Amino acid sequence: MSDLQKKYERALMEIEKLRQENMRLQAQLIKLTRSSDIQGGPVEPPHPPQPYAGQAAVHRFSSVEEKLALFGSLFRGREDVYPIRWEGKQGRAGYSPACANEWTSVCRKPQVKCSACSHQHFLPVTNEVLYKHLDARENRTVGVYPMLKDENCWFLAMDFDKEQWQEDAAAVMQICGEQRIPAALERSRSGNGGHIWLFFEKPVEASTGRKLGAILLMLSMNRRYQLGLDSFDRMFPILRRAGWTRRPLIDCGAWLRSRTRTSIRLKRCECRPTASQG
Repeated sequence: MSDLQKKYERALMEIEKLRQENMRLQAQLIKLTRSSDIQGGPVEPPHPPQPYAGQAAVHRFSSVEEKLALFGSLFRGREDVYPIRWEGKQGRAGYSPACANEWTSVCRKPQVKCSACSHQHFLPVTNEVLYKHLDARENRTVGVYPMLKDENCWFLAMDFDKEQWQEDAAAVMQICGEQRIPAALERSRSGNGGHIWLFFEKPVEASTGRKLGAILLMLSMNRRYQLGLDSFDRMFPILRRAGWTRRPLIDCGAWLRSRTRTSIRLKRCECRPTASQG
């Protein structure tokens, strides 16, 4: 069997899994609806509200504090700790939790991992942290641990990369528009991929958020069969029953370097920065 045939078979299996999940969720929704009719009260399914709550009041001429408040309300995860990006001398790069004791006399990196260190003093997310992330002069990038301690999350992020990521991301965005689900598409740091963000008004179960993403992918694949082979990578948060130090992270939005790239306009997707960007 050729590699192309194997990919095709895997795609069919993935589509079937998503179709079965969609049928299960529809049956569950019907059951909840009937239950609400009996009890005399409506049941509202989980849904993401307008992602830019208060956007009309926040624009390019708004104060720094107002912009930071909006940014922090969207890209929200663990607030007691955050990861910061580092770059090594040999081109290696990664993330480590921001710690007040990093590279002090008690720090034992790299011999001792941060998760096993007895001198942990992790730093919380503050407006100053967000400001430095957004200020291109700082060259400082932070991420977010999207999974909260109670297994809930404030947003869902869908990661696309490799070939045809722009067309695939545009297909998902089109489905979001048809379903009246507000979503934001952002180009990734490398310029060779993108993230679709769905922001929630209040924390929802991570599994529920991922089910919403799976349904959107299924609807998109019904229209664009290539989706799910090479372009779609993964969704955040990723469900893992482990300590926070092992839970995958994702960069916060508005990359420092991406904002200076001339390729920030996604011409093939007809996606461009908003008029108030900056």
